[in-house]
Amino acid sequence: MKVLVIGGGAREHALCRSLSLDPDVTALHCAPGNAGIAEVAELHPVDQLDGGAVAELATGLGADLVVVGPEAPLVAGVADAVRAVGIPVFGPSGEAALLEGSKAFAKDVMAGAGVPTARSYVCTTPAEIDEALDAFGAPYVVKDDGLAAGKGVVVTGDVEVARAHALACDRVVIEEYLDGPEVSLFAICDGTTVLPLQPAQDFKRALDGDEGPNTGGMGAYSPLPWADPKLVDEVLETVLQPTVDELRRRGTPFSGLLYAGLALTSRGVRVIEFNARFGDPETQVVLARLKTPLAGVLLNSANGTLADQAPLAWRDEAAVTVVVASHNYPDTPRTGDPIEGLAEAAEQDAPHAYVLHAGTRRDGEAVVSAGGRVLSVTATGSDLAQARDRAYAAVGRIRLDGSQHRTDIALKAAGA
Repeated sequence: MKVLVIGGGAREHALCRSLSLDPDVTALHCAPGNAGIAEVAELHPVDQLDGGAVAELATGLGADLVVVGPEAPLVAGVADAVRAVGIPVFGPSGEAALLEGSKAFAKDVMAGAGVPTARSYVCTTPAEIDEALDAFGAPYVVKDDGLAAGKGVVVTGDVEVARAHALACDRVVIEEYLDGPEVSLFAICDGTTVLPLQPAQDFKRALDGDEGPNTGGMGAYSPLPWADPKLVDEVLETVLQPTVDELRRRGTPFSGLLYAGLALTSRGVRVIEFNARFGDPETQVVLARLKTPLAGVLLNSANGTLADQAPLAWRDEAAVTVVVASHNYPDTPRTGDPIEGLAEAAEQDAPHAYVLHAGTRRDGEAVVSAGGRVLSVTATGSDLAQARDRAYAAVGRIRLDGSQHRTDIALKAAGA
C-alpha cells in the first residue's frame, strides 16, 4: 500500500511513524511534512488547503490511501477532492468536518442526536453576548465559532476578558461551565460503524498547575488509571454512535476520525467539543500504545468496511508526551532557533523514548524551530511513572534557546 499523509505537525509525524512500522505500507509520502517526518517518509511541497493540488499529487504518486491530518484542509473540502478522483481517503467531507469547523453546527447536531453537552447560546451581537454572559455567570466559557487552532476558547472569571474575546469573534458560542476532569476519546468511523480508541488526557494551559493561557496542548498521557473502566463503552453508546447516526440521517455521513472532548462532570459525561481529526498531542500517546497495524484500519474507514475490522490490540504499556514549545508560545513564537540534542536523544533513549517533530525545518545541516510547538517528546513505560521519567529524560537532552515545557505532565496520574 502506498500512503500519502497531508500535514506537517507532530500529529502527522506520529501517524507517519506508525505507518512506517506497518509491514503493509510499501511507500510512505507526506506533504508538506517537516524535518522529522523526512526521516520516515518522502516529502512533497503542496498547498494543503488546495484540494485540486492534493488530489493531483495523490494521483501522480499512485497513492492507495490519503490520510488528511489537520482540520483546516478537512473543513476546506480536501478529502472531497481526493475522493472525487477515486482514491480512498481517511478524513471526513467538508460538510461533515463542520462538526469541528462550526461550534454552532456541532451544538445543533448534538441536540438532534440527544448527546449530553453544555447549555449554550450562539451570539452575533453585543447585546446577545451580554445577555448570555449574564445568564450563565462566572466562570465564563466563550468559544469562537470557527477554527482557531485550539486557541479560540477563553475560560475566565473576569467578565470583561470574556466580553472582549466574544466581541473579537464574528460569531461566538457562550456556554455553561462544565466541572470535572477532561478526557479526549478518539473513534475511527466509516459513516456507520464506530471504532473507539483508548482515552487520553491532554494539558491545554501553557504553564504548570494548569496556569497561563490556553494552547494547542502542552502534553498528554494514556491510559487514564483514574477513569471508570466502562467509560469508553458509555461514550460510544451516548455520544459517538448517536452523533455518527445523526450525521448519516442528515445526509452528511462522517467517515474519518471523530474526536470527542469530554468533561466527566458531577452530573455525568458531557461533550465539550468535537474535532474532526486526530488530536495533537493525544495522538502521540494513543498511537504509541496501539499494537494493531494502522494502515489497514484507516483504509477500512476510507472504504466503509470497518465492520470487518478485527478488534484493536493494545500494548499494556503507558505513554506520555511532553511538548517543547518556542519562546513566547502561544503568542507570536520566535522561530529559526537551532535545535540541538536530537541525535543524542535518538541514541540514548530509543526505543522507549523518541522525538516527534511539530514545528521544525531543515536549514542546511541544522534543524531549526519553525512554529510555536516545536517537538513532542514521547515515551512508553510499564506504567505512567516510568513513561514520564523516560519522556523527561529525553526532554533534558534537547537544547533550544528560550524553549519552554511543562514539568507536570501526567504527574498527578502517575501517583494515582
